[in-house]
This record gives sequence, C-alpha cells and structure tokens, in this order.
Amino acid sequence: MKAEKNFYKTLATIFVLFVLVCMIANPSKYIQVSLDGISAWAFNVLPSVLPFMFFTRLLSSLDIMPRLTAPFKHFSTTLFKTPPVSIYAFLMAILSGYPVGSKMVADLYLQGKITKQDAFKMSSFCSTSGPMFIVGAVGVGMFNSPKIGYILFISHILGAILNGLAFRNYKIKEETQDYEPPKEQKFDLSDLVTNSTLSILSVGCIITIFFIIIDCFTPLISFLPDGIEFFVKGLIEITKGCLDLSTLSNTSLATILASFVISFGGISTVLQSLTMLAKLKMPTKFFIFQKLLHATFSGLTTFLLVLIV
Repeated sequence: MKAEKNFYKTLATIFVLFVLVCMIANPSKYIQVSLDGISAWAFNVLPSVLPFMFFTRLLSSLDIMPRLTAPFKHFSTTLFKTPPVSIYAFLMAILSGYPVGSKMVADLYLQGKITKQDAFKMSSFCSTSGPMFIVGAVGVGMFNSPKIGYILFISHILGAILNGLAFRNYKIKEETQDYEPPKEQKFDLSDLVTNSTLSILSVGCIITIFFIIIDCFTPLISFLPDGIEFFVKGLIEITKGCLDLSTLSNTSLATILASFVISFGGISTVLQSLTMLAKLKMPTKFFIFQKLLHATFSGLTTFLLVLIV
C-alpha cells in the first residue's frame, strides 16, 4: 500500500513538473491558452450553468420539495430505489448539464432530504450533460447536424437511466454512513448567492487548468491516428475532444466516440463533479467507475441508433 502511494506521488510530481516546464518555456503561449480557457468558461459555461445552480439550490432549500416530487414516488422507488426527490434532481440535471446534477445531489444530502446511500445511487444517473451543450454546441455547432445532436442526447439520457438501474441495489457499509440530519436553517439569500458563485468559480478554474494540460500533452499524442488522438483529448476535456472528433471523415464513428466522451465528461468535468460531491466523501474510483459505465451504456446505445436511424 505504501509503495503504491509513493508511486502515485512520484507520478503526480513528474506530471506537475512537466506542465510547469512547458509553461516556463513558453509563458506567452500559456497566458493565451489560459485566456482561451477563461473565455470558454465565461461565454459558454457561466451564462448557462450559474442561473441553474442558483435557482435549483433556491428551490431545493424551500419547503415545497415533498409536494413537487410526490407524483414521482412510485416511479423513483421502483426504478432506482431512491426517494422521489431523485427524479427532480435527474430532470434538473438533464436540463442544465454538468455539474449541476452533482451539486443538487450534494445539496439534497446536506439539507437532510436524502441519505448518503441515496446520494451514491443518484450520482450514477444525475451527473449528466444538457441539451444546450449536446444538441446545440455539439450537434449543430460542431457536427453541423441537429440529427446527430438528438441521437447523442437520447443516447446520453438512456445511458444515465441504464446506469441508475445498474446501481439501484448498491449499498454502502454501515460504518461509512456518516450522515447526520442537519439543524434546521433559515432561508439565507446571501448564502445561496455565495455558494453558487464559489461553485461556478471552481468550475472555471478547473476548465482553465485543463486547457493548459491538453496543450502541454498534445505533442505527446500527436503521433496517434486522428480518431484515437481526438478521443484521448475528449477523455481529458470534453469540449475540445468533441470539437476535434467532429472533423473525422467517418461520421458514424465520430458520433459513437463523442457519445462516450460526453457521458464520461472528461477528467475536467469529473473533477468539477467531485468538487461538488466533496462533502459526501465519495471515493474517486467509485465515481469514475460510474462515469465509465454511463459512457459505455451511451456509446452502445448510440451505436444501435446510428444503425437504425
């Protein structure tokens, strides 16, 4: 165990030093890369995600959740074996995109509306992208095809549902279930604003960092065939990967690979989600496994839809 820990520390040190050397060797280039990352966050993520973060948190803090989620009681308990509120979180996640679903799961847990075990189950189907990105940005903007956008979106949602079914019987060990109902808190608008702002700023920081990382490592993977190179980039950062995949001549293959990339979310999005889920103390390996399984389900669904449609 100690040897394994030291190995990962050494690997992380080499990785960080490599990125620092790249930045020091060409500072003007990486200042521009950082600005590109900040611009991508400011013009694409901030306006679409921040309002959802604020209003979903506002809604979940009000005492109307039981009434809103009552119609979903039998659906959620039968399908996912989770409380009715999980369907509300799922719907908000697929409307707003990453990382709002993970933020909602964490908020519901901290507000005492779900248990830790519920949260672990819900993270399997509430960590999703949204139609603005999948249909709008990827389908229309990158592939120049609304049809591909809808295929990707349908596959993404079906993949999330299948992933939820896969984890419906998941149980955490009793000794790790450290959930305690919080004390009743008064509605605090300033706290909602502060919490939403800090969350979206952390997302911007992660996006910018991964723009730099991709640029540093691009020369190391440029020898790979285009499809593999673009796929690897997508596993690191979702937007850049999908953009490059859309240039492949084999549209069917590009669509399937893009579906996998979107549902996995890229390491950048995974870290954004883990940041939101931090207080759940969810093991990183567990969440990554959930995302890889979601990506596999979505990729297979896309493969079938491409054949049919």
